[in-house]
Amino acid sequence: MEYDGGMNEFRFLHAADLHLDSPLRGLGARSDDYARLIADASRRAFTDMIDRAISSECRFVVLAGDVFDGDLRDAQCGLFFVNGMARLKQAGIRVFMILGNHDAENRFVRHLHVTDNVHLFDTRKADTQVMQDLGVAVHGRSFGRRDVTDNIARHYPPPMPGLFNIGILHTACQGREGHEPYAPCTVEQLVNHGYQYWALGHVHTREILHRDPYVVYAGNLQGRHAREAGPKGASLVSVRAGSVVDVAPQVLDVVRWASVRVDLSTATTRGAMSSLIRHAVEGVVREADGRPIALRLELAGATGLHAELIRNARDLTLEVETVLASISDEIWLERLKVQTRAPQRAPVLDTSTGGRIAADIRASATPEALRAELDAILAAVIDRMPAHTRTDALRAGLAADIPARAVDLALSLVENPEESRDAHS
Repeated sequence: MEYDGGMNEFRFLHAADLHLDSPLRGLGARSDDYARLIADASRRAFTDMIDRAISSECRFVVLAGDVFDGDLRDAQCGLFFVNGMARLKQAGIRVFMILGNHDAENRFVRHLHVTDNVHLFDTRKADTQVMQDLGVAVHGRSFGRRDVTDNIARHYPPPMPGLFNIGILHTACQGREGHEPYAPCTVEQLVNHGYQYWALGHVHTREILHRDPYVVYAGNLQGRHAREAGPKGASLVSVRAGSVVDVAPQVLDVVRWASVRVDLSTATTRGAMSSLIRHAVEGVVREADGRPIALRLELAGATGLHAELIRNARDLTLEVETVLASISDEIWLERLKVQTRAPQRAPVLDTSTGGRIAADIRASATPEALRAELDAILAAVIDRMPAHTRTDALRAGLAADIPARAVDLALSLVENPEESRDAHS
């Protein structure tokens, strides 16, 4: 339906997947100041979201699910959220929110005594809220349980004629890697429903799936681990005369996750390696615009440094952390992955003792030969890990990587015995 609101102009903020009090994973123990920074990241991003809605003179805010992160670990988290809603009320800003799969696990969220500027959509069926002063109809439905596998968007109300229609939906849409297929639907279905804007949640990467009408994932406010790298935040939507004229990303994360791959193919010395790392990380620091950075660094490529890099992981980590510290005192190395390989050499018959041992290693110490023993070792190790980290992907990754690394290490010790003695002396 065509919107018949004349020259009415307004802005609203679309956010999702706040995951308040969600821990940032994979960063280990650091200083007390650092621990506080990490613990407060989701709350600080939420506060910045409230500030942005007020400073941008938004008329309302749309929250597309997963405001909380499963069961509240701290009752103060609920109070913190309510206080944020009260700040929006004081600024004359309304809030329309749905519960997502994580919220549905939360026994406390349905009993929050939020301020009267907040409308929480029902879990039983989709309903509609109308703002006559703006000529806007907002439609939504909350998750009543975690595993909503029905196409609930099919049962959203039809668009209201003469109004700007917004649908709020927590969905994996056509499926997204790493996300449960909750509330499945298709982009075509949403486009044909007749709303002018679909505010989606659940997928943590910002993405515009369709324009005119707009179908938009806002992404999450704050990255929580290395797979959620890059800028995070919300979308500021500007509407004029019944049409969306802009969907502008609002960067709100307070700790920036970054994954950097450095190709060492041209590096022949450790100094050259450090220069390549420095150049790559300096670019990330510029993009982070003053934010602390949690960095996953991968060293790759065929390089003559390969053997010495894989022999002493501890010294290499210290060397890399020294380079990072010289760039900024707010870069934390979440993980260092060494994925380099030795340059290919023309085969030369080596009849020395070391040469014969190396030939035997290449012939017999294959991943297949080590598989049975490795599976048993991995099973024992993984059983001792926290339950939420015991994924099939983790087991498969370790099983694929370790045998080849073991062969690499054995060959480096045999083929470079003098360097090996120096490294451990």
